[in-house]
Amino acid sequence: MMNYSEEEKKIISKVDHTLLRTTSTLDEIRSLCEAALEAGAASVCIPPCYVSDAVQFLKGKLPVCTVIGFPNGYATPATKVFEAKEAIRLGAKEIDMVINLCDVKNGNFDRVYLELLAMRDACKDVVLKVIIETCQLTEEEKIKLCELVSQAKCDFIKTSTGFSTGGATVEDVRLMRTNSAPEVKVKAAGGIKDFADAAALIEAGADRLGTSRLIK
Repeated sequence: MMNYSEEEKKIISKVDHTLLRTTSTLDEIRSLCEAALEAGAASVCIPPCYVSDAVQFLKGKLPVCTVIGFPNGYATPATKVFEAKEAIRLGAKEIDMVINLCDVKNGNFDRVYLELLAMRDACKDVVLKVIIETCQLTEEEKIKLCELVSQAKCDFIKTSTGFSTGGATVEDVRLMRTNSAPEVKVKAAGGIKDFADAAALIEAGADRLGTSRLIK
């Protein structure tokens, strides 16, 4: 096991240890789970196809998080709801869902909100994190989505998939923290290279981090 400082352990306790590569293998998922458990991570974040395997391996010792509508977000709301319910049935305790950026760019915020409500209902017994893909948004769009996520009473608003043109920034985390309801937590993900990056994002207001790089 790696030797982490006390400060590093505090940071790791906020980490969703993540492996979402399309070529990830079952052995890699098992290794990820093992490392996350040893290090004291918040959860493992893995592809939906591996949820039942991770649940069996972890035996309730650590929550399993998975992604829905990932990474593009433009599946229909009904499709995302089905995906989420299936993942929950298989044992996922946390759901990270990508919003429909097409709706955002068309100014169809009523549709965005209705999708959030449908997902909140489908995920009422688990943690729901909403990925807004900040690198694709204007500041006004980011603020509007903070308001909608808050109104829909989702648990987290999340910066990024890590599969687009940019990841988490201190500025975006600060903006999301400022414009979201106090009870809505912020998850920063994408491009977190080291503990210094992680500490800066937490200082800016992140409650959770999505990264594959902090736990070895």
